[in-house]
Amino acid sequence: MNEKSGILLESGTNELEVVEFEISGGRYGINVIKVKEIIQPIPVTPIPHSHEHVQGIIQLRGEVLPVVDMRKVLGVGSSQASTQEKYIVSEFNQQKVVFHVDNVSMIHRISWDQIEKPSDLYHGGLTQVIGVIKRSEDMLLLLDFERIMLDINPNHGINMGMIKKLGKRERSEKRLVVAEDSPLLRKLLFDTLSEAGYDNVEFFENGRDAYSFLESLVSNENNKIEDHVQLLITDIEMPQMDGHHLTRKLKENTSFTKLPIIIFSSLITDDLKHKGAKVGANDQISKPNIAELIHSIDRLAL
Repeated sequence: MNEKSGILLESGTNELEVVEFEISGGRYGINVIKVKEIIQPIPVTPIPHSHEHVQGIIQLRGEVLPVVDMRKVLGVGSSQASTQEKYIVSEFNQQKVVFHVDNVSMIHRISWDQIEKPSDLYHGGLTQVIGVIKRSEDMLLLLDFERIMLDINPNHGINMGMIKKLGKRERSEKRLVVAEDSPLLRKLLFDTLSEAGYDNVEFFENGRDAYSFLESLVSNENNKIEDHVQLLITDIEMPQMDGHHLTRKLKENTSFTKLPIIIFSSLITDDLKHKGAKVGANDQISKPNIAELIHSIDRLAL
């Protein structure tokens, strides 16, 4: 797993690869793009007064990394010693973190349109689940690791104070479209974009809905997208259609070639920026750098 070159996917195919792991008999998934390596457990140094989900820290090749106990995150109690336990070393949101799981079983290649958004009827307060992958024999739950880390450290999320530091902002009439599947992130983006002067914003919870909306605006051949929308902001990980595939479809459609697109995602790293560049994104910004996002909007919006 520490050599992932063989399983990285072509950009914009609307597919992902998921590492399946187990917690107390349940089966869960993490996007392989977030995974740096999978290792055997090593001794953990406890940290006094740390969050209840944090076991402590480890030293891995000179780096000090926090270890999160996924049993506690999911409310199934503390981990018990087992020869199958694994540490998933991950990187996203410009941070590295280790997730302690009961076992890692396999990697699945699937399409985002096979992932269903959890229904409010059974989702309830289980905010860690962002998607349900149905299989013939059972289901795999795709977890929201950004939300898990935000619950542990709220200060690492989008910070309104970063916008206030930009100083007094003029109101803008420019219309923005945002594709973001997380209700929490949609609310935070609404608040921060408004604070930055952008009040005219349309939100969609996946790339498919955003694309359909944009298509409807140019259904008449005399309509130009720049007359209706001045910029698109998209996450990458979204059920039905991901942000890379959305960007690729728009850039390949002559009706949208002038539309600036910013990918705003926890998956923006130096190693992965080539994926967004290949599908034609005008800019790529890592969450939670909201001030950098605003500067990019100011520069790119038509």
